[in-house]
Amino acid sequence: MTIEEKVEKVKLALLCMERQVWEQGIASQAFLESGDNSQVILLAKDALVRQTPDGRLGMVISDTPVTDPASNGEPVMAAYKLTGDEKFKTAYERMLDYLLKTAPRTGDGIIYHVKDEDQIWIDGLYMAPPFIAACGLYDEALKQVEGYRKYLWNSKYKLFSHMWDEKKNKFIREAFWGVGNGWAAAGMTRILKFLPANMSKEKVKLAGYIEEVVLGALPYLRADGLFHDVLNDPNSFVETNVGQMLAYTIYKGVKAGYLASSYLEAAHKMKKAAEDKVDEFGLVQGVCGSPFFNNAGTASEGQAFFILMEVAAKEAGF
Repeated sequence: MTIEEKVEKVKLALLCMERQVWEQGIASQAFLESGDNSQVILLAKDALVRQTPDGRLGMVISDTPVTDPASNGEPVMAAYKLTGDEKFKTAYERMLDYLLKTAPRTGDGIIYHVKDEDQIWIDGLYMAPPFIAACGLYDEALKQVEGYRKYLWNSKYKLFSHMWDEKKNKFIREAFWGVGNGWAAAGMTRILKFLPANMSKEKVKLAGYIEEVVLGALPYLRADGLFHDVLNDPNSFVETNVGQMLAYTIYKGVKAGYLASSYLEAAHKMKKAAEDKVDEFGLVQGVCGSPFFNNAGTASEGQAFFILMEVAAKEAGF
C-alpha cells in the first residue's frame, strides 16, 4: 500500500471503531486536520445529538466524563464555520459554559477529569484546554496547563505522571504513561496554535513546556522506533501510539519554528515504525488498546493519531 492508501484505510477503520465521547472528539479532530469537512460536519451533528442538558458534547452511556466531551468542541466550532448553522454555535458555547461554570475543579481552579472523583488525569490536558484556547480564553487555557504541571509534572525526569487524587493528596498512578505524555505534548501543541502574536512570551513559555516533554521521552525511544507503555519501564508492553503523538508534536513544532529540525530524525523513525504497524484492514496495531488500555491492541485514538501524524508530516514537507 502507498501511504495515501494506508491513511484512507486507517480513516475507514476509525469510523468503524469510535464509540466513546473522547473517541468521537479525537476522530473529529483527525478529520478536521486532514480536510475531510463532510466527515467533520457529520461527526459534529452526532455530537449535538448526544449533548447533555448541562452542555457536554457527544456523551454516551456514562455521565462521569468532564474534560473528554470538550474534545468535540473544536470540530463543532469548525462545523459552524463551515455551515453557518446556529445550532453548532449554540452547542459549542454550551460546552464552553459547562467547562467554565459547572465542571468540578480543584481549589485552585483546575478542572477534574471525571465527576465525583477529585482527580487530575494527564489525559485531560489534551481534552479541554485546547478547546478553551480555541474559544479565545487564552489565559484560562494556560492556567489549566500550569495546573497540570503543578499536580503531575516531574521536573527530574521531565515527564508527566498519570493521575493525582486531590482529596487523598497522592498519586493514584504515578507512572510515566507514554500515551499520557503524548496527550500532554499534543494538547499543548494544539493550544499553542491558537495563541495570538501579542502573547509572544506565553508562546515561548508553552513551546518550552512542549520541548521538555519531547526531551523527557526521547531517551526511552527504542531502536525499532517504538516506546514502552510506561516510558521508563522496559517490562511494560511495547506501544505504538506515543510515537505517533510525539511525531505529530515534533512535525508541528518544526513547521511552526519553535522546535529544532534536529528532532526530525526521531520523528521520522517513529513515523516509519507506526506505518509498519498498519495491517491490511487499516488497523494500527500495538497501540495502548481498548477497552481497558492495559495491553497492546487497537484503539480509536491510535487510528486518529496516525492520521494527525501523517497530516502534520505532510504539512512540514515530509
